Amino acid sequence: MELVGVTHVTDAITFWAQSVNDDQAVQRMTGILSQKCPTAQRLPGNPVPRKVYGALYSEDNCWYRCKVQQHNGEKFQVLYIDYGNTELVSRSCLVELPEDLQTDSLAKTFKLWGFHLSSKEDSHHFLQGKLFLHSLICGKKLRIQKKSVCLDEIILAHAYLGDLDIGEEVLRMKFAEFSIPVDLESPCPSQLQDSSILWAKRVNRGVSEKWGSAGHVPKLKPVLPDQKHQLLKEKSTTTALQPAHLLKKKLDKELVEENMRLKVEKSAKEQNTLLLERELQEAHAELQRVKEAMLKSTIEVERLKEEKMVLQQNMENLFTQLGEAGIKLQMMKQEADAKVEEADKRLERAVGDKLSALAKKVEAVRGVREGIPSSTLGNSLLQSINVVTNNCISTPVAMEELDVAWKEYSLLQDMVKACYVKEELDNLIGKRNSVRKVLAAAVDNYIQEVDKLPIRGRMDTLQEVGASLSAVFGSFSMEDVGDQVFEQFCQWKRQKQLETQAVRKATEEALESLCCWFDNMAKLLNLSNKTCVSLSDVPVSVDGLVQRAEMNLCKELNVSLAEQNNQDIKIVSSAFYKVMQQIQKEQNLLCSIQEKYLLSTLFKEEVLQRQDNIPNVEELLTIKKRIKNLRSQLRWKMVEEGSMEEAEEQDFAEIKKKKEEIAETRNVLFREISREKEEYRKLSALANDSFPELPLLYPEADLLSYMRTDGLVVKSLDRDLFCAEPLRELSARRPLVCTEFQGQRVVLKGYSVDEEAEARMLERATQYYRASAPSEETGLLPLLALFFGKSDPLVYVMVPYFANGPLRAVQKSNPLNTAETVAVMRGVALGLQSLHKFGITHGSLHPNNVFVLKRQQGMVGDFDFTRTTEQRISDAGMIAGSLSLIPPEVGQGQSPSPASDMYTFGCLLLWVHFPDFSFKLEMERQTPDISKLKMDPKLQALLSKLLRCSGRLTASEVLSDDYFLEVHFEQQL
Repeated sequence: MELVGVTHVTDAITFWAQSVNDDQAVQRMTGILSQKCPTAQRLPGNPVPRKVYGALYSEDNCWYRCKVQQHNGEKFQVLYIDYGNTELVSRSCLVELPEDLQTDSLAKTFKLWGFHLSSKEDSHHFLQGKLFLHSLICGKKLRIQKKSVCLDEIILAHAYLGDLDIGEEVLRMKFAEFSIPVDLESPCPSQLQDSSILWAKRVNRGVSEKWGSAGHVPKLKPVLPDQKHQLLKEKSTTTALQPAHLLKKKLDKELVEENMRLKVEKSAKEQNTLLLERELQEAHAELQRVKEAMLKSTIEVERLKEEKMVLQQNMENLFTQLGEAGIKLQMMKQEADAKVEEADKRLERAVGDKLSALAKKVEAVRGVREGIPSSTLGNSLLQSINVVTNNCISTPVAMEELDVAWKEYSLLQDMVKACYVKEELDNLIGKRNSVRKVLAAAVDNYIQEVDKLPIRGRMDTLQEVGASLSAVFGSFSMEDVGDQVFEQFCQWKRQKQLETQAVRKATEEALESLCCWFDNMAKLLNLSNKTCVSLSDVPVSVDGLVQRAEMNLCKELNVSLAEQNNQDIKIVSSAFYKVMQQIQKEQNLLCSIQEKYLLSTLFKEEVLQRQDNIPNVEELLTIKKRIKNLRSQLRWKMVEEGSMEEAEEQDFAEIKKKKEEIAETRNVLFREISREKEEYRKLSALANDSFPELPLLYPEADLLSYMRTDGLVVKSLDRDLFCAEPLRELSARRPLVCTEFQGQRVVLKGYSVDEEAEARMLERATQYYRASAPSEETGLLPLLALFFGKSDPLVYVMVPYFANGPLRAVQKSNPLNTAETVAVMRGVALGLQSLHKFGITHGSLHPNNVFVLKRQQGMVGDFDFTRTTEQRISDAGMIAGSLSLIPPEVGQGQSPSPASDMYTFGCLLLWVHFPDFSFKLEMERQTPDISKLKMDPKLQALLSKLLRCSGRLTASEVLSDDYFLEVHFEQQL
């Protein structure tokens, strides 16, 4: 017997159960899965049928072990092997499990021995049987007596719940049938016969009467004679002596009498019930009528109360309005009295106020006239139009001839570059040299003509005019405004000038008339002097003069200060747009003239001196010979050193001397290799510029190989030439050695590749090399060289060596502070920007592949050039602390992209600031939950734009973020 706990029911005779002894193992397994699964690698491709995975169960959001039964697209049907139930999950809910969790299931499948189902799976009876067994045993502990084990590992057994035989209960409910025939007389000694006999002993004697001809149906609990009920014993003793037909008549008679008695009792009960129901209905109706009457009364009372409250409120509002009206009436009376008093005072000083107002307007007009300079905005624009339209520089005459010559020369250069036949090449070179002479003549003519043009002065003038107009009018549009814009503007400008002159003339005439009136009045009022001015000489209508002067002053102010209408704005804007377009057009022409002038000058200085003298590669070949000789010397001396060290009597002085000779020879060899690379660079520049025939003319120089990889591949190097030390602590995946090259400590990383993989590796390494090659800061670990082993089937990549430089080692030994973190992570963002410019997704950005230089500079390390981006991003090292660096979209099966690198960058930035925090993923977005962290608001804002499922910042936008700009500005200061 074994005690088990039922976890799942499959059908009426099959269930899953765990051994009671495995309870601790189940709890331990649950704890391990809850720790490992959230950070485990998501399922990358198609699942392995017999492999064990981790799945997130939808009912409780906990992780359990499972096997994938089938899948359709991104949906997977899984079987939870420790419990027996199944579920349909998505790819994001499936993770890889390590080898120590690839163990047998903790739950086993049990089937009631000796039974088979009595219905098909799609029938209603089958579902009822499953529900019956589920309600009977699920979640309970059973005693199991094992009988045998099938090939599919299903255990056939008897099951007991206490004293209850589960098989008997299922058989009794007709959800299963007994499948082993009862044949007590069978002489077969097999195990099946013994089991049948065991079941036969459980067959009740009267089973054939109960079940008809199916006498083989078992009764799981046999009733022994001494266990029968006492009444059954008595009946058996009293009826055993009677004949069967008498016993049947007596039983029929008793049954008839009992039925009659029951019918009478039932009829009486039904009458009583009807009577009670009728009385209950009447009482209920009366109660309902009383409730309705009470409800109507209550509603009426509430309505009257509301009307009373409304009347009281209206009365209070009326009293309030009446008081406010009285107060307003009193205030209006006071205001009227004040206005009458003010009017009386104004009558007393009416003349003074009028003259004072007139004087203020005169001062305003004087201020407007003095404030507006003689060169108004319109005049400034008009002057700019004159500057742009006059003295403009047109296209040089020699420029067209130069373009034709350049075009023909470039065409022949392309033909030379594409030619691979020696005879044709000589013919093309001859034609190219002839065209080069024509081009040289065109260049001379062009240079002479351009030297006579005042290009620099004209560009400065246009720059000054454009800057002044932009400062006044702002930006401009490139829309086509037509060719008549300047004429319309000049006509509008003349009209505005005439209007302004007319208004000013009317103002001056009105003020002059008023001044004349005051002059005559002053003479008339002067009693001390005799005057010839009489009262008739002074007009009485001085009010008309004042009103006329005031009206003209107001009109001039309105004209001077009024804003332009839409038509005026359109005319001025169109003129401004046209001027700026003309300026930009002429500036583009001047820039083109200067650019071609510079190209022509370089052509004349650099190319014409080699007009008929094709560069040769003798110097390169000489260097190659010296390198070959030095390599032979170095190898021979290394052999001599080895012989000395293996001799029985070692001469340490000679060995030391030989080592010094080897070191000196190696240094000379490396210097020659540098000279070889420099010579390759010069010849490559000439082949790309003026002499594309060089690779074909000198195939022995192997110039094309250098040009394909931009000089990354150095064929003169070999692993045997270096005195290297193995880096055993870093050589877990590939052999790494540390050595010196040209006075610099470097690392040689070995890759084992076949011919096909070699081509792909060279392509990826060359792309990375080009991204890290620019002279300015790139934030990328530079590739120094790449060479092929001649004594081993490896490809070696040479990179600088940084001791204790990986970010993980720095954070473990001496973590970065806030300022250092910003500086280092800015360098990482700069490296990602450099890669993304060339369309490269890194995919392997983790703490071991980010280097820290002097705690002030971050650098992105090179990746494994033999692997694809998908392979690199699914690497086991893509983790930092408790953070998985794999983006959620990649976990869902999407291809990596530059946005994936930015998500990983955000995770690294978060980890560097909080290395010991245990992060949890948000269930909806599958991104780290940072809501409980206290951090700088700028850092939080930046992380919120990176740790999201879509719409992440690019590397350029990250570098422009406030979080990096502020610290970078402080460092520059």
